[in-house]
Amino acid sequence: MRTPSLTVRLSLLFALSTTALLVGLGWTLERAVAAHFRALDREDLSGKLALVQRLLGTMETRSALKKRLEDIVIGHPDMVLWVRTAEGELIFERRAGLLPRNTFEPGEAAPPSRAAGDPPRWLQWRRGPYGFRGVLVELPLGPRGGESAWVAMGIDIGHHQRFMASLRHVLGLSVALTAVAAAGLGWGAVRMGLRPLRRVTSHVATLDASRLDARLPEAGVPVEIKVLVDDFNNMLARLEESFRRLSDFSADVAHELRTPLSNLTLQTQVALGAVREPEQYREILYSSLEEYERLARMINDMLFLAQADHGLLRPGTTVVDLADEARALFEYFEAWAEERGVGLELAGEAQTCGDPSMLRRALSNLLTNAIGHTEAGRSVRIELGHERDAVCVRVENPGPDIPPEQLSRLFDRFYRADPARTRHSEGGGLGLAIVRSIAQAHGGTARASSQGGLTRFELRLGRADRETSAGT
Repeated sequence: MRTPSLTVRLSLLFALSTTALLVGLGWTLERAVAAHFRALDREDLSGKLALVQRLLGTMETRSALKKRLEDIVIGHPDMVLWVRTAEGELIFERRAGLLPRNTFEPGEAAPPSRAAGDPPRWLQWRRGPYGFRGVLVELPLGPRGGESAWVAMGIDIGHHQRFMASLRHVLGLSVALTAVAAAGLGWGAVRMGLRPLRRVTSHVATLDASRLDARLPEAGVPVEIKVLVDDFNNMLARLEESFRRLSDFSADVAHELRTPLSNLTLQTQVALGAVREPEQYREILYSSLEEYERLARMINDMLFLAQADHGLLRPGTTVVDLADEARALFEYFEAWAEERGVGLELAGEAQTCGDPSMLRRALSNLLTNAIGHTEAGRSVRIELGHERDAVCVRVENPGPDIPPEQLSRLFDRFYRADPARTRHSEGGGLGLAIVRSIAQAHGGTARASSQGGLTRFELRLGRADRETSAGT
């Protein structure tokens, strides 16, 4: 089943709301008119009842009373009047057959459900095609007031009822026509109101992977849609950046793989170009082995990053003494650092929970990067400490300041802030990307800063005591 469009939904909602409002208004009007007619009829009956009461109280003979009552009903063909004494004597009747049934029962002193002294009872009833509104009341009889009489009086309200039926018909027809008109006007208004959204939709339909630099126009966009346009433009910016990085990554991978493969191809061609001594062949094989190992390390690093991207890295909860790991790495890099004339310094103590091999790899990559970018005679410093609920690992090395626009990309894959410098990390341009992935796998962060001739890489990890207590 096809889902109705937003225009149809809003148009129907507008029509239903208008119909409900008009129905309520019509019902109120109908009640008000009916109450007005009821008040008019009661006022008319009250006036006639007062006249009847005066006659009952002043007339001494039944014949004189009957004569005066006949004078009252003359000129009122729609009037019903019935008078009898409390003892059951009929004094006067006119069109009494149109009274409600069981109003009077022969032989009873008072009408059913009525007692002497009760207030007037207002009635409304139908007899065949006729509608009536009337009153039933007990009044004093005679000038001395020793007797009483029951009076039933009514008037024909058929003309009122016909007017009310006509009014209901007109109101119903008006509501129906207004609902149809409201639906049409609502459809036009919604179409006009949604025009900016249709422009945005048509513009979005023209976008593809080759036009990610395009943005939705914000001029003339209503406030309700502007948030959507802003969010969509921000999404396009993120997609553009992701596609750019993917393109750069593909180019970097091709570049990094081309060098060792070219070396292997050249060495093999040289080896096959002439007959050589076994020692020469051994040297060529050793050189090829180095290139193979470089390729293997790069492929392993790329697989590691792929696992990190898909959330497949699951660090353990082993307590790791970062100071011990740093000292072990100092021993490992001591020879290379001495060869470059770079000193190694360690300050502070800290422990965290995680995978020892992964954390050791992150520290190794940071230390490799720092030593490779430090001039002879200067020192690389590892500083460990605590800040609130986090462990801070800072690796600092002196050197030229890195421009701010490059700092945010230092952890990108294959990115080099200084392309002329040869990296000494085993990752072939993936070392810092692996550092960030390891930090994120441990629920931490990695960031870089460079100012005042000092470049600092900082890892923030969870504290061992906090994570241990949380696990228990």
